Amino acid sequence: MPPSPAVIATLRQVPFFAALPEAHLEQLASTVRQKKFPKNAVIMSQGDDTDSLYIIASGRIKVGISDEEGKEVILSMLGPGQFFGEMSLVDDHPRSANIETMEASEFVVVNKDDFKRFLSQNFDMALAFMKELVRRLREADKKIESLALMDVYGRVARVLLDMAEETVDGKLVIKRRLTKQDIARMIGASREMVSRVMKDLVEMNHVSFRGTVIVLHENLAGSAR
Repeated sequence: MPPSPAVIATLRQVPFFAALPEAHLEQLASTVRQKKFPKNAVIMSQGDDTDSLYIIASGRIKVGISDEEGKEVILSMLGPGQFFGEMSLVDDHPRSANIETMEASEFVVVNKDDFKRFLSQNFDMALAFMKELVRRLREADKKIESLALMDVYGRVARVLLDMAEETVDGKLVIKRRLTKQDIARMIGASREMVSRVMKDLVEMNHVSFRGTVIVLHENLAGSAR
């Protein structure tokens, strides 16, 4: 049976798979599995062994870590076309974070052996994979710098800007549900502090709300410096 066009389209959204020739992409698509999880399902936990790359076909997940007391820090939130599990495919170490669905989600799952085989056979894919790892490392460095050097206002503003998407009329908005508790867990602050900051940002006309949609105004960027 030929691979599903939807699976091929999902693979093509991943930068390093997009570098594969079409025939190889179809061949890879014929080896993958598809998995579905309901909302609030734990896909994997810190310390779990894993042998697969997960690509989000639909839905949304959060990547987080927890301390011994159960306090959670959200490292990132990912949606369709994004992926996780790539580091374990390279270094064979257990999972370094918890992965949980934020809504019902579907995944395209690539086995480690298949991934390594295609990586070794395609220089362009290997180069694109290295570039993606470097990009993620730079992104992590930026987050560390933000936590170290910015005040809470700057950290909240940075999260909002990072999660925003541009509309056709040039406005920056956050359409995905983002709670104050989510923001607090992403920046290492209390929910109460985030609530105060968000209230101030609204009063200063840096952000506004249209129902559940957060609209970012042009002057917000100055708060993230």
